[in-house]
Amino acid sequence: MPIAIPQEPSHRKVHHVTPGGLDSHTAQSDGMRRLAAISGASVGSSRLWMGQAHVPPGTVSANHHHGESETAIYVVSGTPSFVFVDVEGEEPVEVRVDTKPGDYIFVPPFVPHREENPDPGTEAVVVIARSTQEAIVVNLDELSWTSPERIP
Repeated sequence: MPIAIPQEPSHRKVHHVTPGGLDSHTAQSDGMRRLAAISGASVGSSRLWMGQAHVPPGTVSANHHHGESETAIYVVSGTPSFVFVDVEGEEPVEVRVDTKPGDYIFVPPFVPHREENPDPGTEAVVVIARSTQEAIVVNLDELSWTSPERIP
C-alpha cells in the first residue's frame, strides 16, 4: 500500500541536531538554562519540543509550570530534585522528588514546580521532551496552585 508523502519539506527527511546546534533562545526560568534541540524553529516539528536543561551546583530554579504541555524529563547527570505542591490530601504539602542519572520524571500540564540542584559541586543536566511544538514556561511568584492557570 503506498504511503502519502508529507507536503511540508521539513517533514520529508531525518534531521540531525548536534550539541553545537542547541539553541538557547527558548523560554527560561531563573536558576537554570534551557537549550532547544527539536522544535518548530529548528526542525519544523509540529507537536514536539525536546532539549536540555542545565542547573548549576547549589542552584534553585524559579517556580514555574509548562502550560498545556506534558513534560517528560530524563536525568543525564547530577542529582536534581523536583519540588511541587501535592494537593491530593486535606492540606497542600510540598513534596521533593530526589533523582539520579537514569531516572525519569513526568510533569503533567499546569503543575507548578521547580528544579533544585543540591549538589555543591556538580551541574545537573536533564533531557526534556514536551508535547508542544515550543517550550512553554510560565514563571510563578510562588510554588502554589493559586495562579489563574490551574485546571479544575
